[in-house]
Amino acid sequence: MLEHERQLIPDDGVERPTRSEREEFFIPEEEPRVTQELSPLVEVFRAQLVPCLEECRLGRNGLFLDAGTVDGAASWPEATKLRELAFALQQIFAQDGDRCAIVDEFLDLCTIHGENNPGEPRLARMFLERIEKEHVGTPTEPPPPWMQKPEVKP
Repeated sequence: MLEHERQLIPDDGVERPTRSEREEFFIPEEEPRVTQELSPLVEVFRAQLVPCLEECRLGRNGLFLDAGTVDGAASWPEATKLRELAFALQQIFAQDGDRCAIVDEFLDLCTIHGENNPGEPRLARMFLERIEKEHVGTPTEPPPPWMQKPEVKP
């Protein structure tokens, strides 16, 4: 291994193995530094999301859909700011090819419209349950039978 192939991270001065070394020795990559730096922003998002979900669960509309588009609904500035923060976080994570499960799931819920929309209070209840059970980022439903792996009997 040539010495110039190693990376030196200027922030901490620690020598890190190169990609080829990690692949050769099966060294798992560390958590991306960007994710570590963004975790406070994700916590701020989560801290703002939960109270909005609680309020929506009790019947306030406009969290998942802009209240200006809902007939007779008053504007909800906190919800608007929350959606803007979610879009910004999603873009920041995407720059490094990374994802944030809670942000992605929230934005997915914001896209539900039409006949399949169970209503904002119900969406809020379901999302709160997933957050409390720490199921955010896991599939919401099991895969259909044709996509499941067959059981192997010994």
